[in-house]
Amino acid sequence: MLIGVVGLGLIGGSMAKAFSALPDTEVLGSDRELLTLDYAQMTGAITGPLDKTRIPECDVIIIALYPEATIQFMKENASIISKKAMVFDCCGTKRTVCDACFKIAEENGITFVGAHPMAGTQYSGFKYSSQEMFNKAPMVIVPPRYDDIELLDRVSRFFKQIGFSKITVTTAEEHDKMIAFTSQMAHLVSNAYIKSPTALNHKGFSAGSYKDMTRVAWLNPEMWTQLFLENRDNLLFELDTFIDELNKYKEALENNNGNALYSLLYEGKLLKEKVDGK
Repeated sequence: MLIGVVGLGLIGGSMAKAFSALPDTEVLGSDRELLTLDYAQMTGAITGPLDKTRIPECDVIIIALYPEATIQFMKENASIISKKAMVFDCCGTKRTVCDACFKIAEENGITFVGAHPMAGTQYSGFKYSSQEMFNKAPMVIVPPRYDDIELLDRVSRFFKQIGFSKITVTTAEEHDKMIAFTSQMAHLVSNAYIKSPTALNHKGFSAGSYKDMTRVAWLNPEMWTQLFLENRDNLLFELDTFIDELNKYKEALENNNGNALYSLLYEGKLLKEKVDGK
């Protein structure tokens, strides 16, 4: 199998390394940074560059770029992609990408499937990519049609080869709604939380809860700006809900109201137990 990976950052680099480790699989790669491309080839993550002469040969193409760049790649290359190939993106939002790329794929007679690997670190770039990145990780799939059982089976078998444990199939709309809560809010809140002036003097006073809360404050501003704006309606809903809840805690503290504060804390504890299935 010949796989082309477009974008060799954290996710694309990890995809390249994971698939390169499989038998009978060759991975080609492309990246805007020539040094990254050379390094990926030197480390064995790819066997060579992916260009317009090799794209038609690929059985699978994985696009690990920002949403706008993903759409641009499809516009420029869809006409030369093999009709037998599967094309995936790895974007953190799905509505904009899938709306555009489903149309481009249909016009060119190729298969495009939205994919969001639920794995990563607070760091970015090929140097932090890992062959084991996707071991036991969930993968969210947005297919063009939900009655194509053969395609869904192919996609599931393809990604489970590199360790993905659970494949969830959903719509682009539902994906973006859920991701606003499970991922984007966590990054936004963490990034805002670390801005307290007290943070500069935390050493010696912080433990696990501080580390958990601030881990994803160390993010890629360029990527997350684009993702936040593309999903702004869902993110604003979650942010408004969060602010409303925080104001309840603030009011209880301002009024020295222990009963109200206890009720809020207890309610949160019960909800955590409920969502974790306890």
